[in-house]
Amino acid sequence: MATPSGSFPHPLYEKFVLKPAYQDAREYFYEPMMAANFAHAVMLYRCDVISLENAQALLAALREVEEAGKDNVVYRSGVEDMFFAIEGRLIKSAGGAFGGNLQLARSRNDLGYALTRLALRSLILETFEALQAFRAGMRRFACEHLETLMPGYTHTQPAQPTTMAHYIAGLLSVLERDSERLRFAHETNNQSPLGAAALTGTGFPIDRALSARLLGFDSVQLSTYASIGACDNLIDVANALSSLGVNLSRFTHDMLFWATQESGAIRIDDSFIQISSIMPQKRNPVVLEHLRARISRMMGLASGIVIQCHNIPFGDTQDIEDPILPLLFGSLETASEILQLYSAVIETLQVNVDHLRERASAGFTTVTELADTLVRQCKLPFREAHGIISALVSHSMKNALAPDDLTVGLLSEIAKGEFNLDVDLSEEMLQAALDPRAFIEARSLPGGVAPKATAQVLEQQALGIKQDAQWLAAAREKIADAQSFLQSEIEDILEASAG
Repeated sequence: MATPSGSFPHPLYEKFVLKPAYQDAREYFYEPMMAANFAHAVMLYRCDVISLENAQALLAALREVEEAGKDNVVYRSGVEDMFFAIEGRLIKSAGGAFGGNLQLARSRNDLGYALTRLALRSLILETFEALQAFRAGMRRFACEHLETLMPGYTHTQPAQPTTMAHYIAGLLSVLERDSERLRFAHETNNQSPLGAAALTGTGFPIDRALSARLLGFDSVQLSTYASIGACDNLIDVANALSSLGVNLSRFTHDMLFWATQESGAIRIDDSFIQISSIMPQKRNPVVLEHLRARISRMMGLASGIVIQCHNIPFGDTQDIEDPILPLLFGSLETASEILQLYSAVIETLQVNVDHLRERASAGFTTVTELADTLVRQCKLPFREAHGIISALVSHSMKNALAPDDLTVGLLSEIAKGEFNLDVDLSEEMLQAALDPRAFIEARSLPGGVAPKATAQVLEQQALGIKQDAQWLAAAREKIADAQSFLQSEIEDILEASAG
Protein backbone atom coordinates (compact mmCIF):
# COMPACT_ATOMS: atom_id res chain seq x y z
CA MET A 1 0.00 0.00 0.00
CA ALA A 2 1.36 3.40 -0.98
CA THR A 3 2.32 5.76 1.84
CA PRO A 4 1.80 9.48 1.05
CA SER A 5 4.94 11.43 1.91
CA GLY A 6 3.26 14.78 2.46
CA SER A 7 3.69 18.13 0.75
CA PHE A 8 5.99 18.98 -2.16
CA PRO A 9 8.88 18.40 -2.40
CA HIS A 10 9.82 14.95 -1.22
CA PRO A 11 13.13 15.27 0.70
CA LEU A 12 15.01 13.00 -1.71
CA TYR A 13 13.55 14.73 -4.77
CA GLU A 14 14.68 18.01 -3.30
CA LYS A 15 18.16 16.66 -2.48
CA PHE A 16 18.91 14.93 -5.76
CA VAL A 17 16.91 16.98 -8.27
CA LEU A 18 15.71 20.42 -7.18
CA LYS A 19 18.71 21.70 -5.24
CA PRO A 20 21.39 20.64 -7.79
CA ALA A 21 19.30 21.99 -10.66
CA TYR A 22 18.81 25.27 -8.82
CA GLN A 23 22.53 25.64 -8.23
CA ASP A 24 23.28 24.98 -11.90
CA ALA A 25 20.60 27.47 -12.95
CA ARG A 26 21.94 30.15 -10.62
CA GLU A 27 25.47 29.57 -11.91
CA TYR A 28 24.71 29.59 -15.63
CA PHE A 29 21.25 31.07 -16.10
CA TYR A 30 20.97 34.04 -13.76
CA GLU A 31 22.40 36.66 -16.15
CA PRO A 32 20.66 35.16 -19.22
CA MET A 33 17.36 35.03 -17.30
CA MET A 34 17.60 38.65 -16.25
CA ALA A 35 18.40 39.72 -19.81
CA ALA A 36 15.53 37.61 -21.17
CA ASN A 37 13.14 39.08 -18.60
CA PHE A 38 14.11 42.63 -19.45
CA ALA A 39 13.81 41.89 -23.18
CA HIS A 40 10.40 40.26 -22.77
CA ALA A 41 9.04 43.19 -20.78
CA VAL A 42 10.30 45.61 -23.44
CA MET A 43 8.82 43.52 -26.25
CA LEU A 44 5.43 43.19 -24.51
CA TYR A 45 5.21 46.96 -24.15
CA ARG A 46 6.37 47.71 -27.70
CA CYS A 47 3.69 45.32 -28.98
CA ASP A 48 0.98 46.96 -26.80
CA VAL A 49 0.42 43.76 -24.85
CA ILE A 50 1.03 45.57 -21.55
CA SER A 51 0.62 49.21 -20.58
CA LEU A 52 3.41 51.69 -19.99
CA GLU A 53 2.63 51.65 -16.26
CA ASN A 54 2.88 47.85 -16.23
CA ALA A 55 6.14 47.90 -18.21
CA GLN A 56 7.70 50.49 -15.91
CA ALA A 57 6.70 48.53 -12.83
CA LEU A 58 8.18 45.35 -14.25
CA LEU A 59 11.40 46.99 -15.34
CA ALA A 60 11.83 48.73 -12.01
CA ALA A 61 11.26 45.43 -10.18
CA LEU A 62 13.75 43.68 -12.43
CA ARG A 63 16.29 46.41 -11.67
CA GLU A 64 15.84 45.71 -7.96
CA VAL A 65 16.49 41.99 -8.46
CA GLU A 66 19.47 42.74 -10.67
CA GLU A 67 21.02 45.14 -8.17
CA ALA A 68 20.59 42.61 -5.35
CA GLY A 69 22.58 40.08 -7.39
CA LYS A 70 22.31 36.35 -7.84
CA ASP A 71 23.61 35.61 -4.34
CA ASN A 72 20.28 36.87 -3.04
CA VAL A 73 18.31 34.50 -5.24
CA VAL A 74 18.76 31.54 -2.92
CA TYR A 75 17.05 28.18 -2.94
CA ARG A 76 13.93 27.88 -0.78
CA SER A 77 12.15 24.62 -0.22
CA GLY A 78 8.81 24.51 -1.98
CA VAL A 79 9.87 26.96 -4.71
CA GLU A 80 10.42 24.70 -7.67
CA ASP A 81 13.15 26.59 -9.53
CA MET A 82 14.86 29.93 -10.06
CA PHE A 83 12.14 31.07 -12.45
CA PHE A 84 9.50 30.96 -9.73
CA ALA A 85 11.92 32.46 -7.19
CA ILE A 86 12.48 35.51 -9.39
CA GLU A 87 8.83 35.74 -10.40
CA GLY A 88 7.83 35.76 -6.73
CA ARG A 89 10.15 38.70 -6.06
CA LEU A 90 8.78 40.56 -9.10
CA ILE A 91 5.20 40.11 -7.97
CA LYS A 92 6.13 41.26 -4.47
CA SER A 93 7.87 44.36 -5.83
CA ALA A 94 5.62 45.31 -8.75
CA GLY A 95 2.36 44.14 -7.20
CA GLY A 96 0.03 41.34 -8.14
CA ALA A 97 -1.63 43.35 -10.90
CA PHE A 98 1.63 43.92 -12.79
CA GLY A 99 4.25 41.46 -11.55
CA GLY A 100 2.66 38.32 -12.94
CA ASN A 101 2.19 39.80 -16.42
CA LEU A 102 5.80 39.14 -17.36
CA GLN A 103 4.69 35.62 -18.17
CA LEU A 104 2.20 36.78 -20.79
CA ALA A 105 2.92 35.16 -24.19
CA ARG A 106 5.68 33.08 -22.60
CA SER A 107 6.21 29.70 -20.98
CA ARG A 108 9.00 28.23 -18.93
CA ASN A 109 9.50 26.05 -22.00
CA ASP A 110 10.57 28.68 -24.53
CA LEU A 111 12.26 30.71 -21.80
CA GLY A 112 14.25 27.71 -20.57
CA TYR A 113 15.50 26.81 -24.03
CA ALA A 114 16.39 30.46 -24.65
CA LEU A 115 18.44 30.54 -21.46
CA THR A 116 20.30 27.38 -22.48
CA ARG A 117 21.10 28.91 -25.84
CA LEU A 118 22.27 32.17 -24.28
CA ALA A 119 24.49 30.40 -21.74
CA LEU A 120 25.85 28.03 -24.40
CA ARG A 121 26.58 30.95 -26.71
CA SER A 122 28.97 32.48 -24.22
CA LEU A 123 30.78 29.19 -23.59
CA ILE A 124 30.98 28.31 -27.30
CA LEU A 125 32.60 31.66 -28.02
CA GLU A 126 35.04 31.25 -25.10
CA THR A 127 36.03 27.81 -26.37
CA PHE A 128 36.35 29.15 -29.91
CA GLU A 129 38.63 31.92 -28.66
CA ALA A 130 40.81 29.43 -26.78
CA LEU A 131 41.06 27.24 -29.89
CA GLN A 132 41.88 30.20 -32.09
CA ALA A 133 44.64 31.25 -29.68
CA PHE A 134 45.99 27.69 -29.54
CA ARG A 135 46.11 27.53 -33.33
CA ALA A 136 47.93 30.87 -33.48
CA GLY A 137 50.51 29.66 -30.95
CA MET A 138 50.97 26.36 -32.79
CA ARG A 139 51.49 28.21 -36.05
CA ARG A 140 54.17 30.42 -34.48
CA PHE A 141 55.85 27.29 -33.16
CA ALA A 142 55.73 25.69 -36.63
CA CYS A 143 57.27 28.76 -38.26
CA GLU A 144 60.23 28.41 -35.90
CA HIS A 145 60.78 24.83 -37.05
CA LEU A 146 60.44 24.93 -40.82
CA GLU A 147 63.96 23.50 -41.10
CA THR A 148 63.78 21.12 -38.13
CA LEU A 149 64.23 17.63 -39.57
CA MET A 150 62.60 14.71 -37.82
CA PRO A 151 61.44 11.18 -38.64
CA GLY A 152 57.88 10.86 -39.87
CA TYR A 153 56.02 7.75 -38.75
CA THR A 154 53.49 5.43 -40.34
CA HIS A 155 52.11 2.47 -38.39
CA THR A 156 54.27 3.73 -35.48
CA GLN A 157 57.46 2.96 -37.43
CA PRO A 158 59.93 5.43 -38.97
CA ALA A 159 58.78 6.03 -42.53
CA GLN A 160 60.27 9.12 -44.19
CA PRO A 161 62.03 12.31 -43.13
CA THR A 162 59.71 15.20 -42.41
CA THR A 163 59.95 18.44 -40.46
CA MET A 164 58.37 19.57 -37.22
CA ALA A 165 56.65 22.34 -39.15
CA HIS A 166 55.18 19.88 -41.65
CA TYR A 167 53.76 17.80 -38.79
CA ILE A 168 52.30 20.84 -37.01
CA ALA A 169 50.84 22.20 -40.24
CA GLY A 170 49.01 18.91 -40.64
CA LEU A 171 47.60 19.19 -37.14
CA LEU A 172 46.61 22.80 -37.77
CA SER A 173 44.59 21.68 -40.78
CA VAL A 174 42.31 19.52 -38.65
CA LEU A 175 42.13 22.11 -35.87
CA GLU A 176 40.99 24.65 -38.45
CA ARG A 177 38.10 22.36 -39.30
CA ASP A 178 37.35 21.99 -35.60
CA SER A 179 37.01 25.77 -35.48
CA GLU A 180 34.57 25.54 -38.38
CA ARG A 181 32.58 22.97 -36.42
CA LEU A 182 32.39 25.30 -33.43
CA ARG A 183 31.27 28.13 -35.69
CA PHE A 184 28.55 25.88 -37.05
CA ALA A 185 27.53 24.96 -33.50
CA HIS A 186 27.28 28.67 -32.71
CA GLU A 187 25.17 29.24 -35.80
CA THR A 188 22.64 26.54 -34.96
CA ASN A 189 22.61 27.55 -31.31
CA ASN A 190 22.20 31.31 -31.73
CA GLN A 191 18.56 31.16 -32.80
CA SER A 192 15.76 32.46 -30.60
CA PRO A 193 12.98 30.09 -29.45
CA LEU A 194 11.14 32.89 -27.65
CA GLY A 195 7.52 33.22 -28.71
CA ALA A 196 6.99 29.48 -28.94
CA ALA A 197 5.50 29.60 -25.43
CA ALA A 198 4.60 26.08 -24.28
CA LEU A 199 4.56 24.56 -27.76
CA THR A 200 2.14 26.17 -30.19
CA GLY A 201 3.01 29.84 -29.92
CA THR A 202 0.70 32.46 -28.44
CA GLY A 203 -2.44 34.35 -29.29
CA PHE A 204 -0.94 37.65 -28.19
CA PRO A 205 0.41 39.90 -30.99
CA ILE A 206 4.07 39.68 -30.02
CA ASP A 207 7.19 40.38 -32.11
CA ARG A 208 9.49 37.35 -32.03
CA ALA A 209 12.10 39.15 -34.13
CA LEU A 210 12.30 42.00 -31.62
CA SER A 211 12.90 39.56 -28.77
CA ALA A 212 15.68 37.96 -30.78
CA ARG A 213 17.29 41.30 -31.61
CA LEU A 214 17.19 42.50 -28.00
CA LEU A 215 19.13 39.40 -26.92
CA GLY A 216 21.62 39.25 -29.78
CA PHE A 217 20.26 36.14 -31.46
CA ASP A 218 21.08 35.88 -35.16
CA SER A 219 17.60 34.74 -36.10
CA VAL A 220 14.30 33.34 -34.87
CA GLN A 221 13.77 29.61 -34.81
CA LEU A 222 10.68 29.69 -36.98
CA SER A 223 8.89 26.50 -35.97
CA THR A 224 7.43 26.88 -32.49
CA TYR A 225 7.41 23.09 -32.16
CA ALA A 226 11.13 22.81 -32.96
CA SER A 227 11.80 25.75 -30.65
CA ILE A 228 10.96 23.64 -27.62
CA GLY A 229 11.49 20.15 -29.06
CA ALA A 230 14.75 20.24 -31.01
CA CYS A 231 18.13 19.41 -29.48
CA ASP A 232 20.37 19.46 -32.55
CA ASN A 233 22.11 22.59 -31.26
CA LEU A 234 23.27 20.49 -28.31
CA ILE A 235 24.38 17.66 -30.59
CA ASP A 236 26.36 20.13 -32.71
CA VAL A 237 28.31 21.19 -29.62
CA ALA A 238 28.96 17.54 -28.75
CA ASN A 239 30.09 16.75 -32.30
CA ALA A 240 32.49 19.68 -32.41
CA LEU A 241 34.05 18.76 -29.07
CA SER A 242 34.25 15.07 -29.94
CA SER A 243 36.22 15.87 -33.10
CA LEU A 244 38.43 18.30 -31.22
CA GLY A 245 39.04 15.66 -28.55
CA VAL A 246 40.06 13.02 -31.09
CA ASN A 247 42.48 15.38 -32.80
CA LEU A 248 44.03 16.64 -29.57
CA SER A 249 44.32 13.15 -28.10
CA ARG A 250 46.27 11.91 -31.12
CA PHE A 251 48.63 14.87 -30.78
CA THR A 252 48.99 14.14 -27.08
CA HIS A 253 49.87 10.54 -27.87
CA ASP A 254 52.72 11.75 -30.07
CA MET A 255 53.83 14.33 -27.53
CA LEU A 256 54.09 11.71 -24.81
CA PHE A 257 56.25 9.56 -27.11
CA TRP A 258 58.45 12.51 -28.09
CA ALA A 259 58.98 13.32 -24.41
CA THR A 260 60.40 9.85 -23.63
CA GLN A 261 64.15 9.33 -23.27
CA GLU A 262 63.91 6.74 -26.05
CA SER A 263 62.65 9.38 -28.46
CA GLY A 264 64.38 12.42 -27.02
CA ALA A 265 62.55 14.74 -29.39
CA ILE A 266 61.27 17.38 -26.99
CA ARG A 267 61.79 18.74 -23.51
CA ILE A 268 58.76 19.84 -21.53
CA ASP A 269 59.40 23.00 -19.53
CA ASP A 270 60.31 22.58 -15.86
CA SER A 271 57.16 24.47 -14.87
CA PHE A 272 55.12 21.47 -16.03
CA ILE A 273 57.34 18.70 -14.66
CA GLN A 274 56.79 16.71 -11.47
CA ILE A 275 59.34 14.51 -9.70
CA SER A 276 59.25 11.08 -8.14
CA SER A 277 59.06 10.67 -4.36
CA ILE A 278 61.61 7.85 -4.50
CA MET A 279 63.51 7.96 -7.82
CA PRO A 280 65.82 11.00 -7.94
CA GLN A 281 66.36 10.84 -11.69
CA LYS A 282 62.70 11.08 -12.66
CA ARG A 283 61.42 14.02 -14.67
CA ASN A 284 57.77 13.25 -15.31
CA PRO A 285 55.94 15.23 -18.04
CA VAL A 286 52.67 14.80 -16.16
CA VAL A 287 51.08 17.86 -17.73
CA LEU A 288 50.56 15.72 -20.83
CA GLU A 289 48.90 13.03 -18.75
CA HIS A 290 46.60 15.60 -17.17
CA LEU A 291 45.78 16.92 -20.62
CA ARG A 292 45.05 13.41 -21.84
CA ALA A 293 42.76 12.82 -18.86
CA ARG A 294 40.93 16.09 -19.42
CA ILE A 295 40.49 15.31 -23.10
CA SER A 296 38.90 12.00 -22.07
CA ARG A 297 36.66 13.84 -19.63
CA MET A 298 35.59 16.32 -22.31
CA MET A 299 34.83 13.52 -24.77
CA GLY A 300 32.96 11.57 -22.12
CA LEU A 301 30.76 14.55 -21.33
CA ALA A 302 30.20 15.20 -25.04
CA SER A 303 29.21 11.57 -25.57
CA GLY A 304 26.83 11.90 -22.64
CA ILE A 305 25.08 14.78 -24.40
CA VAL A 306 24.35 12.60 -27.42
CA ILE A 307 23.24 9.64 -25.31
CA GLN A 308 20.93 11.80 -23.22
CA CYS A 309 19.36 13.33 -26.33
CA HIS A 310 18.60 10.02 -28.00
CA ASN A 311 15.50 7.88 -27.49
CA ILE A 312 13.34 10.69 -26.09
CA PRO A 313 10.14 12.24 -27.47
CA PHE A 314 10.43 15.07 -29.95
CA GLY A 315 9.08 17.74 -27.67
CA ASP A 316 9.64 19.39 -24.32
CA THR A 317 11.18 16.90 -21.90
CA GLN A 318 13.35 17.11 -18.80
CA ASP A 319 16.05 14.93 -20.38
CA ILE A 320 17.38 17.91 -22.36
CA GLU A 321 16.75 20.52 -19.70
CA ASP A 322 18.22 20.57 -16.17
CA PRO A 323 19.87 17.11 -16.22
CA ILE A 324 21.90 17.82 -19.34
CA LEU A 325 23.37 21.11 -18.16
CA PRO A 326 26.40 19.63 -16.34
CA LEU A 327 27.29 17.71 -19.50
CA LEU A 328 26.88 20.72 -21.78
CA PHE A 329 28.64 23.31 -19.72
CA GLY A 330 31.20 20.90 -18.27
CA SER A 331 32.33 19.77 -21.72
CA LEU A 332 32.85 23.32 -22.98
CA GLU A 333 34.56 24.50 -19.80
CA THR A 334 36.90 21.51 -19.93
CA ALA A 335 37.65 22.21 -23.61
CA SER A 336 38.63 25.78 -22.80
CA GLU A 337 40.88 24.61 -19.93
CA ILE A 338 42.59 22.07 -22.22
CA LEU A 339 43.28 24.60 -24.94
CA GLN A 340 44.62 27.26 -22.58
CA LEU A 341 46.88 24.75 -20.83
CA TYR A 342 48.12 23.31 -24.12
CA SER A 343 48.91 26.81 -25.38
CA ALA A 344 51.17 27.33 -22.37
CA VAL A 345 52.88 23.97 -22.94
CA ILE A 346 53.66 24.77 -26.58
CA GLU A 347 54.80 28.29 -25.73
CA THR A 348 57.51 26.88 -23.43
CA LEU A 349 58.32 23.70 -25.37
CA GLN A 350 61.96 22.97 -26.29
CA VAL A 351 62.79 20.87 -29.35
CA ASN A 352 65.99 18.81 -29.51
CA VAL A 353 66.80 19.90 -33.05
CA ASP A 354 70.20 18.24 -33.42
CA HIS A 355 68.98 14.91 -32.07
CA LEU A 356 65.96 14.91 -34.38
CA ARG A 357 68.17 15.68 -37.37
CA GLU A 358 70.24 12.60 -36.58
CA ARG A 359 67.10 10.49 -36.20
CA ALA A 360 65.59 11.77 -39.45
CA SER A 361 67.51 9.26 -41.61
CA ALA A 362 67.80 6.45 -39.07
CA GLY A 363 65.89 3.34 -40.00
CA PHE A 364 66.55 3.91 -43.72
CA THR A 365 63.78 6.52 -43.95
CA THR A 366 65.28 8.12 -47.05
CA VAL A 367 65.39 5.05 -49.29
CA THR A 368 62.12 5.98 -51.01
CA GLU A 369 64.14 8.71 -52.67
CA LEU A 370 66.84 6.18 -53.57
CA ALA A 371 64.24 4.05 -55.35
CA ASP A 372 62.93 7.17 -57.11
CA THR A 373 66.49 7.99 -58.15
CA LEU A 374 66.88 4.56 -59.77
CA VAL A 375 63.70 5.27 -61.74
CA ARG A 376 64.91 8.68 -62.87
CA GLN A 377 68.58 7.88 -63.51
CA CYS A 378 68.54 4.20 -64.50
CA LYS A 379 65.13 4.16 -66.23
CA LEU A 380 63.97 1.20 -64.14
CA PRO A 381 60.28 0.48 -63.55
CA PHE A 382 59.40 1.57 -60.04
CA ARG A 383 58.48 -1.93 -58.87
CA GLU A 384 61.92 -3.22 -59.89
CA ALA A 385 63.62 -0.26 -58.24
CA HIS A 386 61.54 -0.86 -55.13
CA GLY A 387 62.61 -4.52 -55.06
CA ILE A 388 66.29 -3.68 -55.35
CA ILE A 389 66.16 -1.12 -52.53
CA SER A 390 64.10 -3.46 -50.35
CA ALA A 391 66.76 -6.13 -50.79
CA LEU A 392 69.46 -3.56 -50.03
CA VAL A 393 67.76 -2.60 -46.77
CA SER A 394 67.25 -6.24 -45.78
CA HIS A 395 70.93 -6.98 -46.41
CA SER A 396 71.94 -3.93 -44.39
CA MET A 397 69.72 -4.84 -41.46
CA LYS A 398 71.06 -8.39 -41.35
CA ASN A 399 74.63 -7.13 -41.41
CA ALA A 400 74.10 -4.20 -38.99
CA LEU A 401 74.85 -1.60 -41.64
CA ALA A 402 73.68 1.98 -41.17
CA PRO A 403 72.51 4.25 -44.01
CA ASP A 404 75.94 5.91 -43.97
CA ASP A 405 77.54 2.53 -44.74
CA LEU A 406 75.72 2.10 -48.07
CA THR A 407 77.83 2.33 -51.23
CA VAL A 408 77.23 2.19 -54.96
CA GLY A 409 79.23 -1.01 -55.04
CA LEU A 410 76.92 -2.74 -52.58
CA LEU A 411 73.86 -1.45 -54.44
CA SER A 412 75.21 -2.73 -57.78
CA GLU A 413 76.11 -6.09 -56.24
CA ILE A 414 72.59 -6.66 -54.92
CA ALA A 415 70.93 -5.43 -58.12
CA LYS A 416 73.02 -7.78 -60.25
CA GLY A 417 73.08 -10.73 -57.88
CA GLU A 418 69.40 -10.86 -56.94
CA PHE A 419 67.71 -9.23 -59.94
CA ASN A 420 70.27 -9.57 -62.77
CA LEU A 421 69.99 -5.84 -63.33
CA ASP A 422 72.73 -3.30 -63.93
CA VAL A 423 72.48 0.05 -62.18
CA ASP A 424 74.67 2.96 -63.18
CA LEU A 425 74.61 5.39 -60.29
CA SER A 426 77.37 7.68 -59.07
CA GLU A 427 78.41 7.82 -55.44
CA GLU A 428 77.31 11.46 -55.39
CA MET A 429 73.81 10.51 -56.58
CA LEU A 430 73.61 7.78 -53.94
CA GLN A 431 74.58 10.08 -51.09
CA ALA A 432 72.23 12.83 -52.31
CA ALA A 433 69.37 10.33 -52.38
CA LEU A 434 70.12 9.26 -48.81
CA ASP A 435 70.45 12.82 -47.50
CA PRO A 436 67.34 13.72 -45.43
CA ARG A 437 67.76 17.41 -46.24
CA ALA A 438 67.74 16.68 -49.95
CA PHE A 439 64.79 14.36 -49.40
CA ILE A 440 62.57 17.08 -48.00
CA GLU A 441 63.75 19.76 -50.45
CA ALA A 442 62.72 17.51 -53.36
CA ARG A 443 59.12 17.39 -52.12
CA SER A 444 58.12 20.94 -52.93
CA LEU A 445 54.68 20.37 -54.43
CA PRO A 446 51.80 22.21 -52.69
CA GLY A 447 51.45 20.88 -49.16
CA GLY A 448 54.74 18.99 -49.35
CA VAL A 449 57.41 18.74 -46.69
CA ALA A 450 59.83 21.17 -48.33
CA PRO A 451 60.16 24.24 -46.09
CA LYS A 452 58.99 26.53 -48.86
CA ALA A 453 55.88 24.43 -49.48
CA THR A 454 55.14 24.13 -45.76
CA ALA A 455 55.57 27.88 -45.33
CA GLN A 456 52.89 28.43 -47.97
CA VAL A 457 50.53 26.16 -46.03
CA LEU A 458 51.26 28.08 -42.84
CA GLU A 459 50.57 31.37 -44.63
CA GLN A 460 47.13 30.09 -45.64
CA GLN A 461 46.52 28.92 -42.11
CA ALA A 462 47.50 32.36 -40.79
CA LEU A 463 44.79 33.82 -43.00
CA GLY A 464 42.25 31.36 -41.59
CA ILE A 465 43.27 32.23 -38.02
CA LYS A 466 42.91 35.94 -38.80
CA GLN A 467 39.48 35.43 -40.35
CA ASP A 468 38.35 33.44 -37.34
CA ALA A 469 39.55 36.23 -35.04
CA GLN A 470 37.52 38.71 -37.10
CA TRP A 471 34.45 36.45 -36.93
CA LEU A 472 34.78 36.16 -33.17
CA ALA A 473 35.11 39.92 -32.77
CA ALA A 474 32.03 40.45 -34.95
CA ALA A 475 30.01 37.88 -32.98
CA ARG A 476 30.88 39.55 -29.70
CA GLU A 477 30.25 42.99 -31.11
CA LYS A 478 26.76 41.93 -32.16
CA ILE A 479 26.05 40.71 -28.63
CA ALA A 480 27.40 43.96 -27.17
CA ASP A 481 25.24 45.98 -29.59
CA ALA A 482 22.19 43.97 -28.53
CA GLN A 483 22.96 44.65 -24.86
CA SER A 484 23.26 48.37 -25.61
CA PHE A 485 20.00 48.31 -27.57
CA LEU A 486 18.22 46.54 -24.70
CA GLN A 487 19.53 49.02 -22.14
CA SER A 488 18.48 51.99 -24.28
CA GLU A 489 14.99 50.50 -24.63
CA ILE A 490 14.77 49.98 -20.86
CA GLU A 491 15.82 53.58 -20.17
CA ASP A 492 13.44 54.92 -22.81
CA ILE A 493 10.48 53.13 -21.27
CA LEU A 494 11.39 54.00 -17.68
CA GLU A 495 11.74 57.67 -18.58
CA ALA A 496 8.57 57.82 -20.68
CA SER A 497 5.55 59.74 -19.41
CA ALA A 498 2.03 58.39 -19.60
CA GLY A 499 -0.29 60.09 -22.08
